[in-house]
Amino acid sequence: MKLSKAFKQDLIKTIVKANSKEDAVDQLAELFCEKYPDKSKKEIIKAVNEREKLGNTSIGRGIAFPHARTDIVTDIYVVLGIIPNGIHTSTPDGKPLHIVVLILTPRNIPKRYLQTLSGLAKLFRHADIISNLLKASSPAEVIDIIDKTDIQVEKILTVGDIMTTEPVTVTLDNTLKDVVNIFFKYKISGLPVVDSSGKLTGEISDTDLLKYALPNYKSFIANIANITEVESFEDILRREHSMAVSKLMRKAPAIVDIDAPVVEAAALMLFKKTERVMVLNNGKLVGVVTKSDIISKIIRG
Repeated sequence: MKLSKAFKQDLIKTIVKANSKEDAVDQLAELFCEKYPDKSKKEIIKAVNEREKLGNTSIGRGIAFPHARTDIVTDIYVVLGIIPNGIHTSTPDGKPLHIVVLILTPRNIPKRYLQTLSGLAKLFRHADIISNLLKASSPAEVIDIIDKTDIQVEKILTVGDIMTTEPVTVTLDNTLKDVVNIFFKYKISGLPVVDSSGKLTGEISDTDLLKYALPNYKSFIANIANITEVESFEDILRREHSMAVSKLMRKAPAIVDIDAPVVEAAALMLFKKTERVMVLNNGKLVGVVTKSDIISKIIRG
């Protein structure tokens, strides 16, 4: 089935005037309830807010997928809102929010939910899709734009559908201090390491930092009763401004292709005992997928 078939003209709003994502979601819920007056807007908002509390559904690039699995509906509904002026809100890349897609799905059809999510993710990876949608003057034109992408609703969810795009990276010459600051700023625990041409060369994580601080950690555990002072962290503090990433990183990070099934990425993380995999497209780093991405975006939804 073509993705465009998931959209209905009366569930598309081409001009959403909102000052917040919450306001935009409210307007889309109102639009849905105008078409289905037997549904409770209050219950829809409640279900969406419960999901938002678990994690921001803004994915960057001006897009958000607020959604809820709820017994309020018995089928999947996609409600699309376009915000020409954008909303300045919390987004992964700091870009204003221009497209809000409200997804309502029952709890008992997770496969169709994942298939729809896969199609939407592919849609918004198209380079010109947002600029084209912002120019649309009617719901019919919106559907026509989506139809021309010829995106099919696939049977499997791929790594590219859930990855964090344009990931933060560090170079071989960045310092330990740089890495720690990035971990703190973005609330992440690992980074791709690239060379001067942008080619992936390794990975550095919080585990690597701790292993550097405690190279003999196994003997520490064996003699834990005799430990009175740990001096290893003092070395990190002394050298954090001069220690280069190249001295700490792992040179063989886990990698997958952008079109690989998500289950392949999950299995690789378990096999390699890592929190993340680097995503490549034609050999170029295009994203990162973490365990928390799989849990929050798929298992929790």
